[in-house]
Amino acid sequence: MTPPSPAPLRGPTFGSYAPEDVGWLLTDLSDVALEAPTEEREEAIQSGGAHYAESLPHEYQPDAAYLELYRSALAATAPRLARAVGTVTEMVLRERGADVVLVSLARAGTPVGVLLRRWAAWAHGLDLPHYALSIVRGRGIDQLALRHLAEHHDPARVVFVDGWTGKGAIAAELAAAVAEHERDTGVRFDPDLAVLADPGRCVTTFGTRDDWLIASACLNSTVSGLVSRTVLNPRLLGPGQYHGAKFYAHLAESDVSNDFLDVVTAEFPRVSDTTAPPERAADHAGQAAIERIVEAYGIGDANLVKPGVGETTRVLLRRVPWRVLVRSGAPTADLAHVLLLAQRRGVPVEEVVGLPYTCVGLIHPRYTRAATGADGLAVAL
Repeated sequence: MTPPSPAPLRGPTFGSYAPEDVGWLLTDLSDVALEAPTEEREEAIQSGGAHYAESLPHEYQPDAAYLELYRSALAATAPRLARAVGTVTEMVLRERGADVVLVSLARAGTPVGVLLRRWAAWAHGLDLPHYALSIVRGRGIDQLALRHLAEHHDPARVVFVDGWTGKGAIAAELAAAVAEHERDTGVRFDPDLAVLADPGRCVTTFGTRDDWLIASACLNSTVSGLVSRTVLNPRLLGPGQYHGAKFYAHLAESDVSNDFLDVVTAEFPRVSDTTAPPERAADHAGQAAIERIVEAYGIGDANLVKPGVGETTRVLLRRVPWRVLVRSGAPTADLAHVLLLAQRRGVPVEEVVGLPYTCVGLIHPRYTRAATGADGLAVAL
């Protein structure tokens, strides 16, 4: 007889969110040393064929100037964030029912999942279940986590949630993973991904297709419940365990996770329009734009191109960046933190006329210590 899947982790013993805000379908690896300097970590990826999800980068700890940029960005964008949260939640409730189960993709999707849950409670008095699970490029979604959801909920009620799309890699990974799960188990989950911003034009449930700053993208664990990126390391995790993550309890004094939620939630009463976007078909125009950039810059692999404000921020915080492309005339409010990070890392910033994203981060195509391909392994150039 198959043993039941493990119970989800909850705050305050794992993560800084309230226990009712989210159940983490993860294995606690807080006591395991997984972090390494970026160059050293990516050298291991290149020389040993290690997957990027087997280890963790050191968490970027912002200084006072960067934190002030984050606070200014949050204050400026909170009304727009609240409107996007309301728009997406209302679409989900109208089209999928009032008994949906929110499942965010850890970790960038988790603050968004909590906000959708809060809107449903504020606007409709609903108490929606919310879980966070891991999905890894090249390795798929955590199949044990899907089994847990199917054991406790109707899979047809599950709605997957993330913050934004880039070129659509995770949306494609999700679709492939749930299709594989259905083939293996006969249990079907809806692969549609609900996001606040869809500049990649690759999903049908979104608040907007504009590429704008979702302020949580500025920070790492300190805006995501003090939880690390997810880890999938076969040396540490067995068949009966979820993908792993760490709880960075020692960063509690720097934690703004719940403040972020409160600032956005405070804007809910001022949201006057949650009308769904009129045109929602996915045409994957973002992917076509990335292919043009790959050719124009001679990069050779689309996985070295990270489009959108959120993904560009990740390149600057975690990778070995080569340059940043910025759309001419893009709003400076969405770019201030990107420009500061680029300046500090000595990364050239290039204005591009007609760029379909506000900005695009390019991972270094020659020194490939951070250049991981579609399978998460080093790209051969």
